[in-house]
Amino acid sequence: SAYQALFDERNPLKFMKRTFLFNLAVALLGGAFSATAAEATLGIGDPAPKLAVGEWVQGEPVKEFQKDKTYLVEFWATWCGPCRTSIPHLNEIHTKFKDKGLVVIGQNVWERDESLVKPFIEKMGDKMTYRVAMDDKSERERGAMAETWMQAAGQNGIPAAFLVGKDGKIAWIGHPMSLKDSVVEEVLAGTFDVAKSAADFKKQRESRTEMARLSSLFSEAMKDKKWDEADAALSEIAKLMPDGQQAVATARLQILLGKGDTEAAASLAEQISGRAKDNSAMQNRLAWQLLSQENLSGKALATAHAIAVRANEAAGGKDASILDTLARATYMKGDKAKAIELQQKAVELAEDEDLKKQLQSNLDSFKKDQLPKAD
Repeated sequence: SAYQALFDERNPLKFMKRTFLFNLAVALLGGAFSATAAEATLGIGDPAPKLAVGEWVQGEPVKEFQKDKTYLVEFWATWCGPCRTSIPHLNEIHTKFKDKGLVVIGQNVWERDESLVKPFIEKMGDKMTYRVAMDDKSERERGAMAETWMQAAGQNGIPAAFLVGKDGKIAWIGHPMSLKDSVVEEVLAGTFDVAKSAADFKKQRESRTEMARLSSLFSEAMKDKKWDEADAALSEIAKLMPDGQQAVATARLQILLGKGDTEAAASLAEQISGRAKDNSAMQNRLAWQLLSQENLSGKALATAHAIAVRANEAAGGKDASILDTLARATYMKGDKAKAIELQQKAVELAEDEDLKKQLQSNLDSFKKDQLPKAD
C-alpha cells in the first residue's frame, strides 16, 4: 500500500526518516477524511443503535440501554497506539462517574487478532477496569458494531467515543481524549445542549467532507508533480486546519523541493525548525528532507547542516539515526573525516541489527568518498 511504502518497518532507517511523510498524510487526511463522511446516516441527536456484542470480555454484560443510565461506548483495538494512550483517561472517567449513572463500554472493533484482547486487558490491569466487549462478526465480516455505529456515523478512525444520554439518543461523538468531564456531568444531569452539539458535529462533518475533496486534489497534484495545483489545494486545506499549520508548512516544503527551489525550501525549513527547537525528531526530518537532495549546496546546505546539528543537540548525541543525518550533512559540506567520525559513532549506538547494517553501509560509502543514496 501507499502507507507501507512510506512506513516500511523492514527498513529501520527509512522508517525513521520517512515518518514525517506518514505523519503528514495522517495530518492532512486525518486518518478519517473519506467520502463516507458525506454518506454518514448516524449523528448526534439520533437514537443510539442497538448493542451487538459477540462476547463480553470484562464486566457485567449490557443487554440494552436503560433509561436511568448514561452510556459511553468507546471503540478501540489492541494494535491502535492512540487507543492505548486514551485507555487510562477513559478509566478515570469510569472511576469518577460509575456511581453517578455512567456505564463505560470499551467496544473492541477492527481487531486483527482477537486472541490478543484478553491478555491485553489483563496487562492493563487497574488502568482498564470498565466493561469490555468484542464485536459481533457472526453475520458481518467487519463486525456489526463497526457497521451500525462507526461506519454509520462516518467514523473511520479509532479511538472514537459515543456518549448516549438517558433518553437513548447520542449526545456527543468524538475522540475520547477530548471528552470533558463537564460534558459527562451535563449529560448525566439532562442539561446538555444536544441541539448545539448536533449542529457543531454537522459542521465538523461538512468540513471533513471538504477536507476529503481537497486532500484528494492535493494528493493527485503531488503525484502528477503539478506543484502549483498542489499549492493551491494546500492553501485551502490550511484554512480548514487552523491548528495544523506545522503539517501544512511541512507539506509546502515538499512542494518547494518538488519544484527544485531548494533555497526557498531551506528558508521554510529553518522557520519550521525555529518553532520546534527541542523536538529532535522534527529537526531530523527537516534536515533529512533537504539532505536527500543530492545537489544541495550553498546556503541551503548550510541550513540543512545547522538543522542537523540542532537535531543532534536536542537528542544529546545519542540517536543513531540523527547522527547518520548529521554525518551526511557534514560529508556534503566537504568534511569527510568528521563525517566518518560521526557515522562511526552512529554505527556503535545502533541497537537494531538491520539499522546497524544500513549505517555501516553508509560508513563504507563515506570511506570510499561516495555519498550514500538517500533511499
